Amino acid sequence: MSDQVRASHILLMYEGSMRSTASRSQDEAKTLMLDLKEQIENGTAFADLAKEHSDCPSGNDGGDLGHFGKGMMVPEFEESAFSMEPGQTSDIVETSFGYHLIQRTE
Repeated sequence: MSDQVRASHILLMYEGSMRSTASRSQDEAKTLMLDLKEQIENGTAFADLAKEHSDCPSGNDGGDLGHFGKGMMVPEFEESAFSMEPGQTSDIVETSFGYHLIQRTE
């Protein structure tokens, strides 16, 4: 297992999630995330959806977070990113910041 990965993500915050300015409810965020996951599975480009929907500033770069090592991300995010092979997209991952879809790129 590599000690660094590169990944992109889509983050949907909701009212009450850490650092959130979103007005959507937790249920609304999860419903939207399920829709985004389905779009990705049907061939829509991850980066395009990140640019359009992500609440993270990385959305401007198609969700690209660059390279990161262990201990640099919250545990749930890190576990998912490091468990995938390059090119794979995660199931929905919930952290204190909201819901994520993660795509490992390297």
